[in-house]
Amino acid sequence: MTYLGNSPYAGRMETIDPDDPRPASQQIANILRAAILTRKFAPGERLPSGPQLVERFGVAKATAEAAIRALREEGLVVSRPGSGTYVRERTERPVGLRPHIEQAFEASDVTVDFAGFSGETLHGAIAEPLDRIREGRLRPDSLHVRLLLPDPSLPWTLPARVADMADSPAFRKRATRIMERHGSAIVESVEELGRLGLVPNTSAKIRTYPAVPLFKLYVLNGEQAFSGYYPVVEHTVPLEGENVAMWDLMGKDATLFHYARDVDPDSTGSQFVGQSLMWFDSIWNSVAQDYHP
Repeated sequence: MTYLGNSPYAGRMETIDPDDPRPASQQIANILRAAILTRKFAPGERLPSGPQLVERFGVAKATAEAAIRALREEGLVVSRPGSGTYVRERTERPVGLRPHIEQAFEASDVTVDFAGFSGETLHGAIAEPLDRIREGRLRPDSLHVRLLLPDPSLPWTLPARVADMADSPAFRKRATRIMERHGSAIVESVEELGRLGLVPNTSAKIRTYPAVPLFKLYVLNGEQAFSGYYPVVEHTVPLEGENVAMWDLMGKDATLFHYARDVDPDSTGSQFVGQSLMWFDSIWNSVAQDYHP
């Protein structure tokens, strides 16, 4: 592994792997993302310039620009004309989940904890890194996934019928099918990787608990947390042959905010991740019950 000589960026970035099938721009974006999330580049700090990235990684100018553009689209950095590209000042910001999950799967020991309504978004975001494990492009030593979902066998206060604010057993039946479709697909995919010997140590479990969450939470590798609130929206749903107006929780409209541990245990990011894990474990190990479709 080589570094930028005596530059101020020496020791803070790895090299790209010529045997990695991913484009060089994606590898550079992943390296810079990891350096930002681990605070090797602090909030407000200027990133290496385009020419420095070209020299550092031995790539074309367009490749370096594509890497920076990817980070800018994720909301991790801002570019200031005539000045350079800087890490955003705020750790807590709206983000896209998918690239962070893909980056988390590059660790040796991968953990994904999700608490929310159905797991539909997680199913979509986790599909590509699972495929990359099947193809042999990723080789984690362990993979553990936990999904914490509302118990659909119990009455819900939300979602509720608009007409009388009452629980709808028909809606819960529909929600159960969605939950099982996405949650079971995740569990089966992870278990398959274990059976095939592609990941030596795997587990994937669904547990339900007697409450309906008004927010969704993801914790990746115990180091990053993503949280967002479910907006409550009037939504007409076909239930048992009739259209029923429901106050529904719209997961796809939830804006996620990102928090990451850093070297300061008292920072907002470190405390949020720690408290999120504490909350998750407290529910998982107390009132939550194993769910078997």
